[in-house]
Amino acid sequence: TRRFPLGTFELVQIGGITIGRAPYQPGWRWSQHAGPSLRLTRCPVEHVGLVLSGTATAAFDDGTVAELSAGQLFYIPATPHDSWVVGDHPYVSLHLLGAERYAR
Repeated sequence: TRRFPLGTFELVQIGGITIGRAPYQPGWRWSQHAGPSLRLTRCPVEHVGLVLSGTATAAFDDGTVAELSAGQLFYIPATPHDSWVVGDHPYVSLHLLGAERYAR
């Protein structure tokens, strides 16, 4: 488990792959809660995953914004991006690609 303020990133290795589970509390923001310990302001990792609950936003420096909502599959390219929980409900997602490199 990788821990940071307002969230964790839980990892499991199974069948030769690494899967991550990301539970984040309202107010969590990658650039404020995960990035500082890595000395980064943006996440550089590519992600493929599934949102289990809540809503989050991924935003890129070119102005592109993706909203990630419960039940949605998502792809976030390795282009540096920030992300944050939207609203007053916790956000939880599974990461099927990129988990081994996330917040590391």
